[in-house]
Amino acid sequence: MHTYKSFLDMKVYVFLADGFETVEAMAPIDIMRRAGLEVVTVSIMETVAVTSAQQVMVMADVLFEDVASFDDAELLMLPGGMPGADYLDKCEPLRRLLVAHNGKGKSIAAICAAPMVLGHLGLLRGRRATCYPGFETHLDGADYTAELVTHDGPITTACGPGAAMAFGYALVAQLLSEEVAEELREGMRYKQLMEAR
Repeated sequence: MHTYKSFLDMKVYVFLADGFETVEAMAPIDIMRRAGLEVVTVSIMETVAVTSAQQVMVMADVLFEDVASFDDAELLMLPGGMPGADYLDKCEPLRRLLVAHNGKGKSIAAICAAPMVLGHLGLLRGRRATCYPGFETHLDGADYTAELVTHDGPITTACGPGAAMAFGYALVAQLLSEEVAEELREGMRYKQLMEAR
């Protein structure tokens, strides 16, 4: 696969907690890194070793507490899965970071159950958003779309594991360009998959 080189200084942080959905974290990370974005995985647990809901152990790049500043972040991303999303929702330092990041008008993305974190913080009020069916009651003040991926301003949400690749391409299109996202869809044979339906 061709790896794209971004000339933009954009850093993406992906927050991992025990019980995250494997594909919802790994597929977007893979796609964004192919696009040339710098993606840093951050454990909110006590160790960098984080275990997914499917019992896949992942070594995060860094512990949350060891990141001196997230000021260089362009995008903060939250994978779903339970109890992973619940751990994210209860992590006060992460909650404060999300509110501050949103206040700067920078990008936030969440998939599956994780949009509830944004809903509980009031970040979805007046916005269109999607999530895993059953979690829409947590999207406080949002217009629930039930779409695979919904983009509204600086916030992108997606509905579940099946949307993980579409979610990743949407983030690349947002941060870089639709042209880069489309070339990745073509090169990874995702476009052909969609056309074969």
